Amino acid sequence: MFAAFVIASGAMTIFARNPVHSVLWLILAFFNAAGLMVLVGAEFLAMLLIVVYVGAVAVLFLFVVMMLNIDFAELRAGFMKNAPLGVAIAAVLLAELVLGIGAYRAGSLTLGTPLGDAAPMAGASNTESLGALIYGPYVLLFEIAGLILLVAMIGAIVLTHRGKRSERGQQNIGKQVNRRPEDATVMKQPTVGQGVEI
Repeated sequence: MFAAFVIASGAMTIFARNPVHSVLWLILAFFNAAGLMVLVGAEFLAMLLIVVYVGAVAVLFLFVVMMLNIDFAELRAGFMKNAPLGVAIAAVLLAELVLGIGAYRAGSLTLGTPLGDAAPMAGASNTESLGALIYGPYVLLFEIAGLILLVAMIGAIVLTHRGKRSERGQQNIGKQVNRRPEDATVMKQPTVGQGVEI
């Protein structure tokens, strides 16, 4: 059932005419793929699919599609202009896939076998085994990946906020701190039945 829903929602992601509906179908595909991961015992990957892909990537797509004024007619025109190149790339990838499967079935291609040094720990869950592996022999690579992501985030913030910003809509912290309470508020004591003067 999960696999059928993944395939169906993936197809609807491609064929939906409304981009917001397309992102919602993509979120449904992620949820069903997470269900498949739970069935095979990879609950950590299921959690990553929900938290990272649905919680961050798909919601980001949804906000970008909803908030930006995108000219979809221009996008479709660009798609039709580049359609022959896309079809050629798809044909090359399909040929590679067919040749690879044919070579594997013919016996001329052998897949690598695991060394066994990354076997799951006895009596530990999938998440504990992955944590021990990531923070054990691969801790340096994990830290380098985190540092690269941090540098990329700082670079995106710097590129977004470069240039002199206008004063309109900006806070003046000094003016706010120096404001006196008696200049900011006026206490009124209206009697019963009398309105407040503005």
